[in-house]
This record gives sequence, structure tokens and C-alpha cells, in this order.
Amino acid sequence: MSKGLRFTEKWLQRALWLVAFAFAAFLIGLGSAVVGNMRDVERELTLEEFMDPAQVNALRVEQEKAKDQHDTAQLAVEQATQKHEVARANTRTARETFDNWLATRRATLRPDQDPELISRTKALDVLEAQEREALAAVQAQQQILLDADQVQQRARDRWEKMEEPARAAFIDAAQGQELRIFLYRLALTLPLLVLAGWMFARKRKGTWWPFVWGFIIFALFTFFFELVPYLPSYGGYVRYLVGIIITFLVGRYAILSLQRYLARQKEAEALPDAQRRQTLSYDTALARLGKGVCPGCERPVDLKDASLDYCPHCGIGLFDKCGCCSSRKNAFARFCFSCGTAANTSLPD
Repeated sequence: MSKGLRFTEKWLQRALWLVAFAFAAFLIGLGSAVVGNMRDVERELTLEEFMDPAQVNALRVEQEKAKDQHDTAQLAVEQATQKHEVARANTRTARETFDNWLATRRATLRPDQDPELISRTKALDVLEAQEREALAAVQAQQQILLDADQVQQRARDRWEKMEEPARAAFIDAAQGQELRIFLYRLALTLPLLVLAGWMFARKRKGTWWPFVWGFIIFALFTFFFELVPYLPSYGGYVRYLVGIIITFLVGRYAILSLQRYLARQKEAEALPDAQRRQTLSYDTALARLGKGVCPGCERPVDLKDASLDYCPHCGIGLFDKCGCCSSRKNAFARFCFSCGTAANTSLPD
């Protein structure tokens, strides 16, 4: 069709398609925000809503107390472990010093060093006693930490037992909420799809066709793409069923349109040449000739054949001679290309 349009008209058509896509893009952005925020229509459910509040509060207090005890015991274990490491280091250093001194004493065999031997031995015994005390403190704190861990584990076990009967009710309520939110979104997008179908059937060729096509693109994208991330497990059935219905309606429309078109073509081909020309617009005739087909029956014809003046399929005149200069010219042209004489003003715009 673009070959039969005026240059300005062709570029304006392209600009209007850009307007249609831009309009659809803004509508899609708005629809995406609305569909995405429809989850805020209902508050988010929690599992605790389906449990006994008194037991939940008591157990939560117990869990917090056990956690505090565990944290305190953990810090105490770390402190006791550090002290034990210091005591071990002190004992190890004193033991090494004592061993070195004892080796020196044996080499010299000086009896006057016996009192110092007793003193050093007593000091080493004191350090070993301190190390054992530090180790005992670590073990005691580890026992406290173990008790706190067991208290926490018992609290977690009781919490899980409380959750078991509430989980089934929570799942049912969550599924019901999911269904309601899906129905909200479906109630928003399905009418848009229906309206888009009506606009496609009645308004797509009107004056405001760029906005009509923009809305159609927006409605299709919103239903088949924006609704998909929010579909529950059974939502796919709705999507596919609607797709089947739309495909059936579009296919039925195309089949009936083809049958009506063939019937109109058959009736038109039975009319006289002059009367058939009245049914063709000027732009349509030029567009079909530009594609190498007959403007009347749309079958291929060899327009480069200088001897071909009439369509061999339907008989409509394709070329004639100018009444002023007798030049062979397009029978649908409004002016002679050779002398500029008005030649055909019978075709409607």
C-alpha cells in the first residue's frame, strides 16, 4: 500500500505508527504498576495469626530468655578459654625455664642450689594449679552453654509443634488470598482485552486509529505478559483458555472475511469495466499496480508487456491511449504522463 501513497502521507503513516507504539508503551508502564500493586489490596498473612496468641507470647518470651542465656554463656566461654590459654602459656614458659635451670644445676652439681630447686618446683606447681583452675572454669562455662543450647532446642521443638496444626489453616488462607488477588487482576485485565477486541473490530480504521492500535497492543501485552508473573498454579488454564477463545474468534473473523472478499470479487468481476472502476479507489489501484497485480482481481499480470492492455483474468482495462496525444498510459492515471491532459477522474480517492 505504501507504493501508492504520497510521499508526505507515507511518512505521516509511519509517524502515526510511532505514536501508536509510544501510546502503548506508556499504557503498558501504567498497567504494570497497577497490576503489580494490586497485592497491596489485602494485607500479607503470617503463620502466627493461626496460632494461640497466649502460647505464642509465652513461648516467645521463653525463646528470648534462652537466647540471652546462650549469648551470655557464649561470652563467658570465650573469656574462660582465653584465660585458660594464658595459664597454659605461663605454665609452658615456666616449665621450659625450670628444665633449662635443672640441666645447668646437674652440670655444676652445686648443693647450695637445693633451696632454689624447691622454690622453683613450688612456683611451677602453683602455675599448673592455676592452669587446672582455668580449665575447670572453661568446662563449667561450656556446661552452662550446653544447657542454654538445650533450652533453646526445646523451645524450637515446642514452636514447631505449635506450628503444625496452624500450617494447614495458613496454607488454605494464603491460597484463598492468592485466588482473590488473581481475580482482582483478571477483573482488571479481561475487560481491557474485551474492549480491545471491540475496538479492533469497529475502530481500527477510523480517524483515531493510532490510539486504537496503541490500546490494543497494551491490552494484549497486559493480559498475556503482565498477568503471567502473578498467575497461581491454576492461572495458566485461564490464560490458555482465553488464548484459545481469541484465536478461534480471530480465525473465524478471518475465514468469514476471506469468504466475503471472494464473494465481492466474484460479483465485481461480473460487472462492466466502467462500473468496476467506480468500486476502486485511486490509491488502491496504484498500490496494486505497484505490486505487479491487477487492481480489479489482484492476480499477477505482466505490466512490462507492451501488448497487454487488459487483464487476462478479469478483463479490466489496464492501459489505454491519451485522447490528446495518443500516448499509451496507465488506465487508472488521472493525467497523461506525456502531455499532462486530464485523463481519468472517475476513480474515488
